[in-house]
Amino acid sequence: MPLNDPLLRFRDEFPILATSTYLVSNSLGAMPRGVPDRLAEYTDLWRTRGVRAWAEGWWELPVVMGTELAPLIGAAAGEVVMIPTVTQAMSSVLTAMEFTPDRNEVVMTALDFPSVRYAYDALAPRLGARVTVVPTDDGISIPLDRLLAAITERTALVAISHVLFRSAYILDADAICARAREVGAIVAFDAYHSVGVIPVDVHAMGADFYCGGVLKWLCGGPGGCFLYASPSATARFAPALTGWQAHKAPFAFADTMEPANTTWRWLGGTPTVPALYAGIEGPRIIAQAGIDAIREKSMRQTASLIASADERGWHVNAPRDAERRGGTVAFNVPNAAEVARALLARDVVIDYRPAAGIRVAPHFYTTDDELADCVQAIDDILTTGAWKAFAGVTSTVT
Repeated sequence: MPLNDPLLRFRDEFPILATSTYLVSNSLGAMPRGVPDRLAEYTDLWRTRGVRAWAEGWWELPVVMGTELAPLIGAAAGEVVMIPTVTQAMSSVLTAMEFTPDRNEVVMTALDFPSVRYAYDALAPRLGARVTVVPTDDGISIPLDRLLAAITERTALVAISHVLFRSAYILDADAICARAREVGAIVAFDAYHSVGVIPVDVHAMGADFYCGGVLKWLCGGPGGCFLYASPSATARFAPALTGWQAHKAPFAFADTMEPANTTWRWLGGTPTVPALYAGIEGPRIIAQAGIDAIREKSMRQTASLIASADERGWHVNAPRDAERRGGTVAFNVPNAAEVARALLARDVVIDYRPAAGIRVAPHFYTTDDELADCVQAIDDILTTGAWKAFAGVTSTVT
């Protein structure tokens, strides 16, 4: 590993790195060692203050944490709020749109994460909208010209991933937002595979909505997702999928909904307070490390993985162009699902996805030696036939 890799100074912040070769931050980032203290803070407040804790920080926490995350995506204070899931956030955006016979189209892609597609496929017809899916030719990318051509005067909403989950292909957000503006469409990005591993500036790209979570590259655990809404979008739209925390006067317990005038209007019901306490430590470390430094290292290490795969003849399901590649390299080897289980049994923590293969995701705390060890372990599993011990195993490889 490079002797001058300053990012490795953060390794001690993540206890699992002492016992595992952890290469799955694209699925669940390593837990920071400060999380137990934050959860203890939550339980102590609950234990000692009881219901008074709502007035002593809990109620505002989705907005306070959103403000702390905002600089990581180039947003300003008050433009980001925390919501339990990206599916809920993207669904809220969908329910805020006004569809007409002349503008009733929602543009998505064949490589978006299925959870959002499930919700949109179910909701769109009930809202008078129809989903148009832009296809892929190679299972890795969505041709930009095809995507831009699909965004027309009939398009009300473009709801797509910024970085595709199977291949880590980075869509051209600037071009997509520019095209949407030309035709008067709104853009909402699912950024779960973006923030924490690539630089993001929502103001510069002109996104209307941008949502992701701390689960993966931000090392914040489940239940902490963020939604950025541009000031103009907040002024113009209010979601039908809503809740009492989004009300202008929630404790008035009014019979009818009156959305808050601020980004609070994008919130829902009672917030998931424990997840927000747990979720802030990782983003704080990411901010200290610096996204530009993280991106530079990621590009180098993912290129190294691709070179190793090429040397062995493994099929790579990731972009070759580093500028279009996020933080993950997926490659197929013979019996990939069984090989993935064998790696997990050796505490080489990766994941497997159908149509992608084994996904390896180095992060800023990963050493070059760990990547070499992972590749060597795959070589050994294939050479010795160790994968056969996992043939027929039906347990899920996460």
